[in-house]
Amino acid sequence: MEPTLNRENTVIAACSSMLLHVEAAQKKMGTDFPVAVLDREYHSDPAKMRELVMKTLESLPAEKENVLVAMGFCGGSWDRIESPRRIVIPKADDCITMLLHTDDTPHLNLKQQGHMYFRDSDEGKYSMKGMKEEICRKYGTEFGTSVFGSWFASYNHADIIDTGAYDCYSLEFAREAQENADLIRCTLDYTQGSNLILEKLVSGRWDGQFVVKMPGDPVKKEDFTRGMEEEMAFAALF
Repeated sequence: MEPTLNRENTVIAACSSMLLHVEAAQKKMGTDFPVAVLDREYHSDPAKMRELVMKTLESLPAEKENVLVAMGFCGGSWDRIESPRRIVIPKADDCITMLLHTDDTPHLNLKQQGHMYFRDSDEGKYSMKGMKEEICRKYGTEFGTSVFGSWFASYNHADIIDTGAYDCYSLEFAREAQENADLIRCTLDYTQGSNLILEKLVSGRWDGQFVVKMPGDPVKKEDFTRGMEEEMAFAALF
């Protein structure tokens, strides 16, 4: 039996990088839950993101019984988070893996070694171009360029994730993606993804791809790795 979810008792806690996909999932599934935005600015520091998560949960109205999380574990951002509400979070290491799912098989990490992934929200300061400009502004062009290059030296592929939620084949998007791929000396290509995880999240179809925590039961790292031992052992070989 699917849980009863409505605007009054449910809220989506979404990383700001996932807002377009949250909107697309709600439109397709016919839901209209309010969204509490978690600024992706904190993504580089899981401790600060975790603090933001806790503050956000504490600020929710008492009538909100269900928190649907539109992001992954993200470096421990949700580790030991507990709430007087039910928390439902995809069993994925981050948002990229969420978008790379194309069926109902649970995967903790679907990213390939040596691959950088581009999506709709990777623009402005979150694009390769934006990152390089910022580091060169801080450290000067010569040293900044050297540091930037070292950050992405292990990547040789840049993959645009085609989730169907945005036009990743438009000339403008493809041109920007190519420029960003060139900056990190990667070959640009497309990879198939989907918005399946978020569609299941908002429609209450919580199977093995989700961690469901009842009120007062903290989210733990083991919740994400349980049942993934074989996949994790295989990944450790590379």
